[in-house]
Amino acid sequence: MALVILGVLVLLRIATGSIEDFPVSEATQDAITFSLGVFLESLPFVTLGILVSVIVQVWLPPWLVMRFLPKRGVFRRAALSVLGVFLPVCECGNVPLARGLIARGLTPADSITFLLAAPILNPITILATWQVFGWDGGILVTRVLAGFVIANFAGLIFSRHPVQESLLTKKFAASCAHNHEKEPVGRVSESLAMFAREAAAIMPALVAGSLIAGLIQVVLDRPTLLALGSDPVLSVFTLMILAIVISMCSNADAFFILSLGSLFSPGSVIAFLVIGPMVDIKMIALMKTTFTTTTVAQIVSFVVLSVAVLGLWVNFAS
Repeated sequence: MALVILGVLVLLRIATGSIEDFPVSEATQDAITFSLGVFLESLPFVTLGILVSVIVQVWLPPWLVMRFLPKRGVFRRAALSVLGVFLPVCECGNVPLARGLIARGLTPADSITFLLAAPILNPITILATWQVFGWDGGILVTRVLAGFVIANFAGLIFSRHPVQESLLTKKFAASCAHNHEKEPVGRVSESLAMFAREAAAIMPALVAGSLIAGLIQVVLDRPTLLALGSDPVLSVFTLMILAIVISMCSNADAFFILSLGSLFSPGSVIAFLVIGPMVDIKMIALMKTTFTTTTVAQIVSFVVLSVAVLGLWVNFAS
């Protein structure tokens, strides 16, 4: 449907090429530009995530995913945290992969741990952060350790939930049950069908998240934003909000914050680098395709509180 609408718009533009362009405000142009930027930056990683998810569910033997994972919950979630090192997919692409892990038999709590840790413990993200900050200020080490610790604490908390299936949306839970009960079919056909289902579930959320991120960016007052950078408390919350609304891919956020890093406190920079990959607007929209609204709200609340404590501690301890 989206391709049809795009095609119609292109045809209309060609047919009316001689007509003077419609007046569009600068704010509207910026919103469209930002939205397209977020969407186009995320699309390859979402597609990669869906492909990896299909491979995990269809082509890998069921025992292979579980064989190398510890049986005990705490150690299994710790192992899942570092799985991102071997799967260089950013946060938006990890959602379909996490869905595939649940379909393979892992608990929602396990998938939440993976979902929060993998974007930060990603080799591309780690390399990009090192390229920007090096070892100065411990920003790289703090980012990696914070991502690991926060993700595992979140997984531990949700693992205490007595009914794990209730953390999932009814639609996705039913889909998992169907996957376990279905009759064997050809792997190619099954892969294509699964790719189509995952894309249909993920892409609308990606578009919605990108549009919201673009619209919010145009109303941010940059001078005011920079004026808050010197305050040890307000700077942390300012960059946390900025990270959430701009929805920058974890593979590129270090380069973005470099231009503001000298104007903001170290704790606020670390808060930006930790919270963005975990719970930005685009990520929240994608998580809602799998987890209930209540679960997503609890995940976001826990991450926001944890990152705020981390950022404030860095500012006041340094």
